Amino acid sequence: MISSMTAFGSAQAEFDDITLALELRSVNSRFLDLYFRLPEELRQAETPLRELLSGALGRGKVEIRANFSRSASANAVRLEPEALRTIESQLAAVRAVFPDTPAPRLVEILNWPGLRPAEGPDPQAWTAACLQAAGQALEQMQAARVREGQRLAAMMLDCAGQIEAIVAQVEQRLPALLAEHRERLAAKLRESVEAAFPGGFAHIGGTELSERLSQEATLFALRIDVAEELSRLRSHLQELRHILSDDAPAARGGKRGGSAGKRLDFLFQEMNREANTLGSKAGGVDVTRAAMDLKLLIEQMREQAQNIE
Repeated sequence: MISSMTAFGSAQAEFDDITLALELRSVNSRFLDLYFRLPEELRQAETPLRELLSGALGRGKVEIRANFSRSASANAVRLEPEALRTIESQLAAVRAVFPDTPAPRLVEILNWPGLRPAEGPDPQAWTAACLQAAGQALEQMQAARVREGQRLAAMMLDCAGQIEAIVAQVEQRLPALLAEHRERLAAKLRESVEAAFPGGFAHIGGTELSERLSQEATLFALRIDVAEELSRLRSHLQELRHILSDDAPAARGGKRGGSAGKRLDFLFQEMNREANTLGSKAGGVDVTRAAMDLKLLIEQMREQAQNIE
């Protein structure tokens, strides 16, 4: 299924009176680039997060941002009487030597060593909570990528329909264009022969002259025949619909055989080459305009494909 590289996902996980929030932001990129913005408490989760995202994403610049907050109960310090008596005895011992020592302020007592828990949450709990939030955020982001990818695919299929209509018009007009050019070329050849050799037609057999003019006209018609380019464009349109279809073959692990975005980029290069050749061989204004319209539509599709994974 076609997926965009531009999406967002977020989720939360709670443990030990701690709320952990994680966000994933993805934009287009030629490769998979992961950028982590993690607090020190979550640094040990970077490697598992990298493995999780690398296994699920093919391309895109992804920013992983996380933060956490503690509940009021987690920040509260219980003033145990035994701890307060310890502080009192220590202060008395100091004043025995330095009588002018002031009593500690409340904020100093609250931060006194031993009043807060010696250990924080288990590092494995941090990693587990981070992976839980990342899994939920990734699922949300993947769903958004698919929705955006379907919108991009619909836009490209609309352009493909317009290209197919232009190709059909040129194919329908092509026999008449070739006939017109043969007649025009034959008339010019007759004029050139008459100008170079006045009365020369009297000494040249009608059959011989007719064959010579027919040969020249046929050679010129071959040079302006664009049937092959039109056929290739139709073939490219079939491949485009195959890539954008939901039933395109998938590779091992559920992914397609190669990046759809890169395949589309190559396909549009080939289509643009055919449109350029069509324009260079154009034998009439109609074909020239058709070639320009084709290039505009191909460029529109190419710009949309830059966001396809």
